[in-house]
Amino acid sequence: MWTGIFRKRWRAILIGAIGGTVLAVAGFYLQNDWHRNVLDPKVPFQIYQTTRLPRAPDYRKAADWYLNPALARYYADPRKVDVFFLHGTTFDGGKDWLGGLENAQATHDVERIQIPNYAGPFSVMGNVYAPKYRQASLYTQLTGRDDAREARRFAYGDAEAAFRAFLKQRKGGKGFVIVGVEQGGLLVERLLRDVVAPNPDLRGQLVAAYMLETLAPQALFTSPGSIPVCQGREATGCAVAYLGVDSGRPDQALQVLKRAVAWEGNNELVTLGADKAVCVNPLTGTPTTEEVDARRSQGATNATGLEWGTEPALILHKVSARCLSGLLIVDKPDSPTFRDGPAWVDQRKVNPYNLFYGDLQADMQSRWQAFQNN
Repeated sequence: MWTGIFRKRWRAILIGAIGGTVLAVAGFYLQNDWHRNVLDPKVPFQIYQTTRLPRAPDYRKAADWYLNPALARYYADPRKVDVFFLHGTTFDGGKDWLGGLENAQATHDVERIQIPNYAGPFSVMGNVYAPKYRQASLYTQLTGRDDAREARRFAYGDAEAAFRAFLKQRKGGKGFVIVGVEQGGLLVERLLRDVVAPNPDLRGQLVAAYMLETLAPQALFTSPGSIPVCQGREATGCAVAYLGVDSGRPDQALQVLKRAVAWEGNNELVTLGADKAVCVNPLTGTPTTEEVDARRSQGATNATGLEWGTEPALILHKVSARCLSGLLIVDKPDSPTFRDGPAWVDQRKVNPYNLFYGDLQADMQSRWQAFQNN
């Protein structure tokens, strides 16, 4: 009976299926356009810069740091290495191109999500210094407009000022680590190129630089006098960079490649384009293109909401990863613990968990020990 009905109505069923697919795709793109429109400041950055610019940070004051052992006068272990940490994007946008230092929601997300998950791995062996800065909004990463790129260049000014303050204030001895996540990783790229690499003393003190969830162009690390890519976990004075993409979400790869930008010599941000990105597999600390089995994984976790200094429980041997065309293709556990937030904006920020928490912890420990033994 059902076969007969289908034969009679197959055209209607087929048209309905096609129509439903078209509506779903249209809805997806319309939703993206609607969100972008809501987040668009709708004022040129140059005008914004002269009328509504958030106050500048004063890095002599503890209030303008999320973490600073020197200014907050809490214990900094002299056996640890000093770590400079730049968080990723937490400010969505709207009427502002830049997130102010007092923006409650953006600050909440840095303190509750990013610091526990992404600065946490470096706290066992490091004294972490994490500045506040006037971050470029999420909207600036969703458009290729010149205004958006100007806002991202502006954020670098705060990042460099904070790094220079860190160099003066830090209490540890020789050796430091630099860590940047997503937008913070892009800013670290330029810090390495413009501040660290040209200075022999700073180059000699660099234990390692980590650009997490960041597409960093290989050209940045292969030009004469540049900081090299780390080739193993005993290497120091080098850089680790990767951007993870869920193996079950090929659309993510297309999105991140489309949005990726890099610094040109004149400090302009240009589309990464065909330039190959660096991919150091955090499971091994090497730029291998081989599939690294989950048995090598030293611990994924969701540390969101944990108080600073609290060690999260690690889930071992559940994550495998492979570098492919400059991206880190990741197989992650099918668990509510490692699911992205439901909101549209949350899905375009860094994950509210860290699949490589234990691996980064081990990586830094190995490099710090090697640096001390040199």
